[in-house]
Amino acid sequence: MGLFKPEIGLVFWMLVVFLIILAILAKYAWPVIIRSIEQRADFIDSGVKFTREAKQRLDEVETKVEEMLAEAHRKQLAALQETERMKREMIENAKKEAADEVRKMMEEAKASMEQAKREAEKQMRRQVSRLSLEIAEKVLRKDLSKDTAQVELVDRMLDELESAQKL
Repeated sequence: MGLFKPEIGLVFWMLVVFLIILAILAKYAWPVIIRSIEQRADFIDSGVKFTREAKQRLDEVETKVEEMLAEAHRKQLAALQETERMKREMIENAKKEAADEVRKMMEEAKASMEQAKREAEKQMRRQVSRLSLEIAEKVLRKDLSKDTAQVELVDRMLDELESAQKL
């Protein structure tokens, strides 16, 4: 008997043992192995399905987030534009109020200047009339026959009045 030349009896018994082991494995082991492989395949399939669903949800969420960001950006832009409009209106109103205030102050200043002018005119008239009366009084005291004498008298009176006012 050689290793490379088995006998028919040995081959027969090897075949019988192989078939018995194959039958035992087919009845008890293969269903367990196949069931576990199918469970593993189902688990992998459910994992792939779950991953696809998660990716789909993630894409939906990303789309919603982008929409929300775009909406927030639009609202922010609208708020900034409204703020800018309100700022311009406030500046416009402040300018108008300042112009009105300046106009009122100018009118009050003009009225005040006009009043001061009238007062000055009244005071000047009183002073001129008083001076005129003093000059007339002095002229009447002296009888003047010449024009030159009258001019000299008026000049002298004005000099006297000026020196009296300076004191």
